[in-house]
Amino acid sequence: MSDQYPHLKTPLDWLYKWESEKPDDIFLSQPINGKWITFTWKEFGEQVRKMAATIDGKGLPEKSKIALLSKNCAHWLMTDMAIMMSGHVSVPIYPNVSGDTVKYILEHSEAKLLFVGKLEASDWENMSKGVPDGLDCIDFGIYGLAKNNYQKWDDEVGQVAAIDGNPKRDLDDIMTIIYTSGTTGVPKGVVHKFIAPVYAGDFFVNAFKINQQDRFFSYLPLSHIAERMLTEIVAITGGASVHYVESLEKFQDNLKECQPTIFLAVPRIWAKFMSGVQSKFSDAKLNFLLAVPLVNNIIKKKIKEALGLTEARVCLTGAAPMAPSMMNWYDKLGICIFEVYGMTENSAYSHANYPGKRKIGTVGPSLVDVETIISEEGEICIKSPTNMVEYYKEPDKTAEALKDGFLHTGDKGEIGQDGFVKITGRVKDIFKTSKGKYVAPNPIEMQLIKNEHIEQVCVVGSGIAQPLALVELTEKAIKSEKSIVEQSLLETLKGLNPKLDHHEKLQKVVVVKGNWTPENGIMTPTMKIKRNEVDNRYKESYENWYESEDKVAWE
Repeated sequence: MSDQYPHLKTPLDWLYKWESEKPDDIFLSQPINGKWITFTWKEFGEQVRKMAATIDGKGLPEKSKIALLSKNCAHWLMTDMAIMMSGHVSVPIYPNVSGDTVKYILEHSEAKLLFVGKLEASDWENMSKGVPDGLDCIDFGIYGLAKNNYQKWDDEVGQVAAIDGNPKRDLDDIMTIIYTSGTTGVPKGVVHKFIAPVYAGDFFVNAFKINQQDRFFSYLPLSHIAERMLTEIVAITGGASVHYVESLEKFQDNLKECQPTIFLAVPRIWAKFMSGVQSKFSDAKLNFLLAVPLVNNIIKKKIKEALGLTEARVCLTGAAPMAPSMMNWYDKLGICIFEVYGMTENSAYSHANYPGKRKIGTVGPSLVDVETIISEEGEICIKSPTNMVEYYKEPDKTAEALKDGFLHTGDKGEIGQDGFVKITGRVKDIFKTSKGKYVAPNPIEMQLIKNEHIEQVCVVGSGIAQPLALVELTEKAIKSEKSIVEQSLLETLKGLNPKLDHHEKLQKVVVVKGNWTPENGIMTPTMKIKRNEVDNRYKESYENWYESEDKVAWE
């Protein structure tokens, strides 16, 4: 593989380059208790080399699995690079999963060592129950994890000499096993060689012209493939710098302090940003101000400053579809968002909008060396150098996902004459009503989410004659008069139903209480709705809601 792609370098190769060429430039900036701690390339490299020596000293079997359980922070990246340097395989774990999931991943991967770090004390209390007795563990220490008896990072690296020289990893070596968050069932371990993320990273560096002056803001889970690709692989390849978020409460302040030039957010975050602006400017007022030549640039600048995106030259979204109306709204403000598409199984590399190739409502064209076909069932299937090797220890599931070299994504889609791909739903999200009719919920949800009062929506209908739309309201809607919100939802329902086939027509909209979050189990750590969990939580109420007279019901 190295001979086939001689221009590609592993993250270790790039580390050695930047260590040598700009040792005193700041690479990582980490906020702790309101103060920024920085690591230059030289300091970063020294920590990586010392931890790699620490791992070497443990005498682990060759290419052992080493797990990593922490929120985003500088030491997450140091650990991952130390695992690479010591010749082992990283197994990242989402920092908000259950203790049972931690136990499953550690045992299934046969992890020989676990790093734990920046975690909420309440989360750790539950997750720690899944750590097997006797498993060797190292605590980052600096982030104030709940009490444990683990060895601390500084103590470990203080006892060893940094590794000399530049240990190499081949592109054909196994780099990582990423356990998918999964909307159903137990997590599957996606096995990737170095070639997959390295190939993808090289493309994005070139497509978006990533350079050494760029700044990344890391806050989405690093255990998620998109965040890891962007703020680890792409950032290191481009020699850029990375700022981390301290906490959810400090998010906006940290974002403004970082002023990223490259920024990735899932649609839900972009929706919250938009809702915040709309709480201060109605759309009518905003449109009026933007139409005034002398005021236009001032308003755009003030909004960008408020969001912390004054210097953002590349804004990205992915993980879930983004409504075209929202994309157009941001376009008016001079914030051009590029929608990208990929999955853990292909290193987030298959389709993307990028400079010179952008079409709202699509996920872009096939990227370099990606072959895309649509199956008879309408499923998007992809062949690419970035496809996974397998699902770890799951030959049957691997065979189901990889057929003739094509990864079956589970997403339904269409390829336009211009080559741009549109996602139309999920193959397995289809449900059957009590009339025996099948309904594909995603296209209906994409129409409903255009309503400014809807934060999240899930169309359900198993066991009832016609589907229901369960909706979570935006913060703005929650603070608005109930009658205004209800009237808006009614108008959306009346406008949508005539466009749907008879068996798809929505019986009503149901406004649920509270939020859907990863913490309460309704969403995955990557902010995708778990439809089975929605059914589990609300199914007993479906019939009562269905029979109620009002077209908008409230939980």
